[in-house]
Amino acid sequence: MDPSMAVGIAAGIGLIMYGIGFGNLDAFASFQSAIIVVGGTFAALVASFPSRMLAKVPQQVMIAAKGQMQEPGLFIEQIAYFAEVARRFGLLALEEHAVAQEDEFLKDSLLLIVDAVDSDKARAMLEADLVYLDDRHKEANSFFERGAAFAPAFGMIGTLIGLILMLANLQLDAVDGTTILTHGMAIALITTFYGSLLANLFFIPVSSKLQAKHEREMLCKQIIIEGILSIQAGENPKFIRDKLISFLPYKERLSLK
Repeated sequence: MDPSMAVGIAAGIGLIMYGIGFGNLDAFASFQSAIIVVGGTFAALVASFPSRMLAKVPQQVMIAAKGQMQEPGLFIEQIAYFAEVARRFGLLALEEHAVAQEDEFLKDSLLLIVDAVDSDKARAMLEADLVYLDDRHKEANSFFERGAAFAPAFGMIGTLIGLILMLANLQLDAVDGTTILTHGMAIALITTFYGSLLANLFFIPVSSKLQAKHEREMLCKQIIIEGILSIQAGENPKFIRDKLISFLPYKERLSLK
């Protein structure tokens, strides 16, 4: 699991519990509130997305939880090596290297230049893959973005339910004339708390992790496209490496210099 995600969620829950006070936790336990917020949120999500997308949700959570992210530096070094091979032995020599690649995008990119596909057509094909990848990732992430909106909304619905119950059951104390508030007030407040908690310690962190991994993957694929097409154009391997390093943030560039 991604250490930062695990630590962040655990710290958030721990600090909230500390702020509440461990002796007061019972006051924040409400099965009714949990049913309204958690049940309502996921019911709305099920109603909002097709079954094919819902089936992929556990996989997306696992992707977000994994600490591993693609390293653009590794792709840069690989491409620089491929450029040296192509310079010495020709583009056809890259075929055996392409077949050995685990990354399907890098493999397909290498095979395009081995097959002598026109550079403009190759770029168009590879960039189209990026567009489709971007669309797929946005679609997958939309589940968690929508969940982050639904959870507080159902918290507010629970608040309204609690207020209605409270007002419907106001009682007048026969001794001193004060009003007695029923448990409806507790439901009203706890559901808002649960909704905010679910949004900010589950849906938003998962969505943010998926977005960060998406951006990293897109960067790696852009590096692959530029590097492979530069190899096809016959550019100098050192120049290709330096050009690809320029895609990286400044601090990451230093480790490759």
